[in-house]
Amino acid sequence: MSSNTPRQPVRDLRFFLTVPHACSYLAGREATTLFLDPQESPGQGVYDSLALLGFRRSGRHLYRPHCEGCNACISVRLPVEEFARSRSQRRLARRNADLTLHLRPAIFDPEHYSLYSRYICTRHADGDMYPPSHEQYRTFLTLDQEYARLMEFRLEGQLVAVAAYDQLEHGLSAIYTFFAPDPELERRSLGTFAVLTLVEQARRRGLPHVYLGYWISECRKMAYKRDFQPLEMLDGRHWRRLINS
Repeated sequence: MSSNTPRQPVRDLRFFLTVPHACSYLAGREATTLFLDPQESPGQGVYDSLALLGFRRSGRHLYRPHCEGCNACISVRLPVEEFARSRSQRRLARRNADLTLHLRPAIFDPEHYSLYSRYICTRHADGDMYPPSHEQYRTFLTLDQEYARLMEFRLEGQLVAVAAYDQLEHGLSAIYTFFAPDPELERRSLGTFAVLTLVEQARRRGLPHVYLGYWISECRKMAYKRDFQPLEMLDGRHWRRLINS
């Protein structure tokens, strides 16, 4: 079956729209979100199908933007076999060769939360995820599903980064990465290194894609996604190469 074709019908599922709210990415814009009925369990089959249609996961919720008069949010993914690291990405991989990787289920861990809290308070104190809380962390990044996973990165035993991701039938989906906001670690670009690691994990599993979420050309915080080439974008119900990438 082609990875561009949802593996099961979704027409019998129920969806809801949020009321318009301030856009988190573009100043002065309003956003509306389409999300799967919370009573529906985000099981593997449903998730695999909806991911091909641009849906993302946050906790138990599967969602995608559905904003009137705005198509700024573009779903993007990386074709694993066509990806080749750039020169700077190869240097970055060598710089982080001393990190150890541990794969874990997406369950609550106090050590993870402590790092997450430091990350939010230091780097995103002006955002809607501030202030962090145990409940916020649990509902966002933990899930009792086999496909929900975490990658730990440690330096000499010390936790320096955690990347949440999902394993789908047709790829790995990056959910969120947080890392130690320490100046001495800045040269490691741990967010970028987490994506490079996801690509390698997908390649080892024989999975064709790494899903990088949404890209907005006007959003500076999302500019890093264009450093991963080639990128594919969702155009309606079909994935195609991002033009002028």
